[in-house]
Amino acid sequence: MNRRRSAALVAALGLIGTSMAVMPARAEHAVAAGLKWAACPADVNAKTAPRTAQCATVPVPLDYSDPGGAQISLLVSRIASTKPEKRRGILMFNPGGPGGSGLDQPAFLANKGLPASVLDSYDLIGMDTRGVGHSTPMTCGLTEDIGYWANVPPYAADDAAVTAQAKIAEAVAKRCAATDTGGRLQHLTTANMARDLDRIRAALGEPKAGFYGASYGSALGAAYLSLFPDTIDRIVFDSNLADTHLDRDGLRRFARGVEETFPDFAKWAAARHASYGLGRTPAQVRKTYFTVAERLDKTPAADGTTGAIFRYLTFAHLYGDIQYGALAGIWQSLLTPAAGRATSAPPAVRAAPPVDNALTVFLAVTCNDVNWPEDVATYRRGVAEDRKRYPMFGAATANIIPCAYWKHEPSEPVKVGNEGPAEVLILQNRRDPVTPAVNAQLLRQKLGQRAKLVTVDDSGHGVYVLGGNACALNLTTAYLVGGKLPARDITCRS
Repeated sequence: MNRRRSAALVAALGLIGTSMAVMPARAEHAVAAGLKWAACPADVNAKTAPRTAQCATVPVPLDYSDPGGAQISLLVSRIASTKPEKRRGILMFNPGGPGGSGLDQPAFLANKGLPASVLDSYDLIGMDTRGVGHSTPMTCGLTEDIGYWANVPPYAADDAAVTAQAKIAEAVAKRCAATDTGGRLQHLTTANMARDLDRIRAALGEPKAGFYGASYGSALGAAYLSLFPDTIDRIVFDSNLADTHLDRDGLRRFARGVEETFPDFAKWAAARHASYGLGRTPAQVRKTYFTVAERLDKTPAADGTTGAIFRYLTFAHLYGDIQYGALAGIWQSLLTPAAGRATSAPPAVRAAPPVDNALTVFLAVTCNDVNWPEDVATYRRGVAEDRKRYPMFGAATANIIPCAYWKHEPSEPVKVGNEGPAEVLILQNRRDPVTPAVNAQLLRQKLGQRAKLVTVDDSGHGVYVLGGNACALNLTTAYLVGGKLPARDITCRS
């Protein structure tokens, strides 16, 4: 659920009151100088250009129950404020996943138009969370032959498809168990990632830390503020999960998000029927979806594109209307039987090591955070239910995943803390293909008076800066810079 990587098909987002003056650089901030800041790795620099970020390594315990034991490293990036008189502190970022690299997230948002007032107010801190990328990486050794190419399971056209996917899921879980000879994967949890955030704050010499989390980043942030209420500054959640973890109900709600978001694409495509030929009305465009998907279920395209892959590509391209043209082109190429220019798996998901790493971390965190059903029959029933309830994608997101066969017992998930001052701003599009609006409503209820919810009458995954809504942009910037939360939950018009 990394909103940028998924959208691009690379993977299958405090206690300081409003009356407080700007926090000047403190003496503790000098501790950050103890970190060895240097140029970030070349692949990170390539993503941050033209901005320049520095990187440093922060050691953390592999196992927080044994803090003096084995250590792993986290690579952290920083774009420092250049206005010390306006600097408030640090703002940490997580773009989602779990398993998404966040080293370039500050620069990515800055390059997309993060307001100068935010850049002045904070040192922007990105990171690869534990197990990811340039931090101490962890891997299951997943390769193309195993047939596992996305964290969202494939659409199951019938019971036999669930049974077939169960064999793949079991093989993935066994591969992870066989590769994990040191038992490190069991320590990939949202709770441990939240503990890592506080270690990063301390390493930077900051008494408090702000946080912006998108998609899964909202779950990580909810765990962080619940475990460390005394070191939390201003918090923004964008495009939300409903809790501190992704569970089976949350995964199944992806399909609800597709049903709620697809009409926006259908309306867009219908207005362009003369160019793409997908249907003159939204209803005709929806009918085209099922016609193509069901034909590909029976007879894959010449290049091997199946109905499951067609549905997955449609889901991934609903992340933002900037991708609608590309999606229309894929559909157009598949309208003729035996045609097709999509690939048998999204091209960036073909067993490259970074993708293995992202798949591994997503699985480990998701499986370790909460208990998943182990009976294949439970998934068959869920697929049958959601195929009717959410016909476009329900038989995918209800399908079985490797957590059904995971080696390690799940940890106790962090309970959302609803006690404390109001310091959380929740942002949510009304129509979101992966984190539907009901998630934000559920999270808002759990946070109680600590949060305010801004619902945007718009479509896509991502609100602040990326969504383009002026009302949401202004409200969020005002909160981050001036500490002003809305007085009540509000809706921003499109």
